[in-house]
Amino acid sequence: MPVKYHNFGGRLGWNLQKWFPKLSSGSYLKLQLSTRNKTQKQYIDYFMSAKEPPHPLVVNLETINRCNSDCAFCTANRNAEKRPLCKMDEGLFESIIDQLADWGYKGHLTLYGNNEPFIDTRIVEFHKYCREKLPDSFIFLSTNGLTLTLEKVKEIIPYVNQLIINNYCLDMKLHKNVKEIYEYAKAHQDEFKDVELLVQMRYKNAVLSNRAGSAPNKVNDIKIIKETCLMPYTDVFIFPDGRMGICCCDNFEVTTMADLKVTPIKEAWNSPLYQKVRNDIRESRAGYPFCKYCDFIDAGLRMDAVTDTLKHRAANHGARQSLFK
Repeated sequence: MPVKYHNFGGRLGWNLQKWFPKLSSGSYLKLQLSTRNKTQKQYIDYFMSAKEPPHPLVVNLETINRCNSDCAFCTANRNAEKRPLCKMDEGLFESIIDQLADWGYKGHLTLYGNNEPFIDTRIVEFHKYCREKLPDSFIFLSTNGLTLTLEKVKEIIPYVNQLIINNYCLDMKLHKNVKEIYEYAKAHQDEFKDVELLVQMRYKNAVLSNRAGSAPNKVNDIKIIKETCLMPYTDVFIFPDGRMGICCCDNFEVTTMADLKVTPIKEAWNSPLYQKVRNDIRESRAGYPFCKYCDFIDAGLRMDAVTDTLKHRAANHGARQSLFK
């Protein structure tokens, strides 16, 4: 797989985020909302008409709720953190992964949430366990790279399909350690043939979405968002204490869809509470208090997975139809 570098529009994109943050953020969100509405509706209709809820497309499992960076857009940054420190119990972790395996899960999995995964010293062993139990899942990991070394990269890549290094900075330069890793990977691509390494240049003070009102540098408690959101139909988000939250925008861990210490994950995904949330926001985020001011849009991974699912379903439907011609 390729070793990639992405800079989100180069110097122009960087300066737009730096000097015109509201314009940059607002324009991006409007563009994504306008281009995804049809596909989003198709997937929600498919999901809600199914005899039982389809598997989630993405399972996000956070093993420790701490970060070592100070990005201005995130409440998980080390200067804004308010969550009680929590580290997932190993037995609970293995139980959740075992349940996914028994459920026949083959979607995307990441041991990452509102945190820096490499703070957890068990992260490589956890990924090894996931790969053994879920050989057909697409396992990806995002890191800010601050403590990343080439040795750690070599330890983790046998167990992931994609490793994303977000180089958060103010000067549009790769950190020394990230630059060394990137240059090594470019020069030794045979070692990375089974994994995609993606290095992304990120502006640390960017204004992004308001993350359900939690983003430190973007507050919204006035404008209600009319559009719906895919997350309750696509994502499982698990806090380190084993609770299933509504999505990754719950930076303060205030929502509880289920407690996976007592409720199996398959049952939790199909619970009456989840069904209510999906019905409440099916037409608009305004229907659910936690979501109504949130402008978070993820147009990358989830939309790719949604599109692939709809294409696969359409192809299968066409094949079944042809049997009766």
